[in-house]
Amino acid sequence: MTPTDDPAADGGVVGALEEHLLGEAPHLTQVQVAARAGVPLETANALWHLLGFAHVPDDTVAFTDADVRALELASALVRLGVLSEERQEGLVRTWGRSFARLADWQVALLADVAREQGADPTEGLLAISDEVLPLVEQLQSYAWRRHLLSAGGRLLAEASSGSAAPLAVCFVDIVGYTSRSRTLSDRELVAWLEAFETAVLEIAVDRGGRIIKNIGDELLLVADSPHVMADIALELTARGADPDDPFPAVRAGVAYGEVVTRLGDVFGPVVNIAARLTSVARPSSVLVDLGAYEALTGRSGLADDDHPTGAAGAADGGSSYRFKRLRRVSVKGYSRLKVWSLQESPLQRRN
Repeated sequence: MTPTDDPAADGGVVGALEEHLLGEAPHLTQVQVAARAGVPLETANALWHLLGFAHVPDDTVAFTDADVRALELASALVRLGVLSEERQEGLVRTWGRSFARLADWQVALLADVAREQGADPTEGLLAISDEVLPLVEQLQSYAWRRHLLSAGGRLLAEASSGSAAPLAVCFVDIVGYTSRSRTLSDRELVAWLEAFETAVLEIAVDRGGRIIKNIGDELLLVADSPHVMADIALELTARGADPDDPFPAVRAGVAYGEVVTRLGDVFGPVVNIAARLTSVARPSSVLVDLGAYEALTGRSGLADDDHPTGAAGAADGGSSYRFKRLRRVSVKGYSRLKVWSLQESPLQRRN
């Protein structure tokens, strides 16, 4: 936590919260922390910056023994080879970005609870944190270990295929986000986006998919099975098209193929193609690429003739889905992509 220019300006609340969360009042400089941890000052500064914290002058008292311990732990991970030079930057930055977002949300939540209890948000935050934060910390550890187990299982299953493995990738984008966001206050916009992400998470997890990240009004999802991803995308667009459902109208792009997974994110042409398809999809529609089409139908899309929209071959009777072959599309980085519009089959809809 960085020091404040005027510690008295907040009545000492920030200082009290700082001491409460860190276990003691700051009494060390960055130089002293690095020396006690046996870590070069340059390394300490680099790790601090990668974690997303603002620069603190080397001679400013802003740290505690917890910071020394954190550097010692980082050094131990380096010795174990976990924080090797090539991995260190990406891993530490991912930690910082993830926890910064989580902390912002938790502080806003606690402030809301304080207001509901009739307390001043700043003073109420300190009072609530004493009882709530230990419980939150335990739940975070539980969720983290459960996700480690899930990720470890996927890694073992994919061990034979190296760093890249076949995945179905989907981007889901809110239609009309810009115009809608202009009508909402900041608080209402955050609540709307959180409700959207929660609804998508429910549908994705229930069917066997997972959310990788959100990018503004867009969510990136993956699933091991293209059929699972097709079902997720179709359900999301169907909900968005229902005028009685508060879920916003969305469009989706699905691609399937070899994807590189690193630090919880996914990379490669398949991811890029899914994003490009989403950008050209019409509201409440799902577009799929050649890889997804072949995986869903069991037939070769390369053998198909280039039918214009609405021509013969729009539906595939051997699949549980219906496909409409569209004209090839050219998007940034990819020329003349083969694209199909994905729809539920009548049988699926009845079931």
